[in-house]
Amino acid sequence: MADDHPVILLGARHALAQFEDIEVVAEARQSTELVNVLTSMPCDVLVTDLAMPGGRHGDGLPLIGYVRRHFPALALVVLTMLENPALIRRLDALGVIGIVSKSDDLTHIGLAVRHVMRRRPYAGPSVRATLDAWRLTSGRREPAALSPREIEVVRHFASGMTVKEIADRLNRSIKTVSSHKISALRKLGLERDSELFQYAHSAGLINLSSASAD
Repeated sequence: MADDHPVILLGARHALAQFEDIEVVAEARQSTELVNVLTSMPCDVLVTDLAMPGGRHGDGLPLIGYVRRHFPALALVVLTMLENPALIRRLDALGVIGIVSKSDDLTHIGLAVRHVMRRRPYAGPSVRATLDAWRLTSGRREPAALSPREIEVVRHFASGMTVKEIADRLNRSIKTVSSHKISALRKLGLERDSELFQYAHSAGLINLSSASAD
């Protein structure tokens, strides 16, 4: 298990103790510890937080991608507070078939572990509700990919720049930059700027130079 919050690790360990067929063999609090543990102590399933800063291998989607590349046989359960459809779909694209929200009963972690061990997908109640709501409002369409210009705008916005500052930096009009941001929100199925910031952070768009250490 990997999480940067000791309380979550303790709660998850307690929840998993209810499952006689599951044994927690190691814990980590950031990506450097996690990779060291996975290298020295093989296991069947990794239960990991998504937002876990501080390690050499980053966090969020870049870390998940790193783990998938270097430990391809490892089954993954992602434990997260971020429940937006774009992020869930990105995790699915990376091969993550188990996703549980921290807002749900932690018993769902054990259920997810059992499912992914059999290579069966598992989504906790909050994750399922998010996906169901997205499918209802989107007509079951797959989220469209962001264009390079939209990614550029989102990256600058998530780094703390205003729309005007982004326009000045990219030598574009405020209206054009605003349109790119609105289009990105729509494509990702997001409604608020705070959700866009969370997505950008988890997707590794804020610091691309260090997020994909290999």
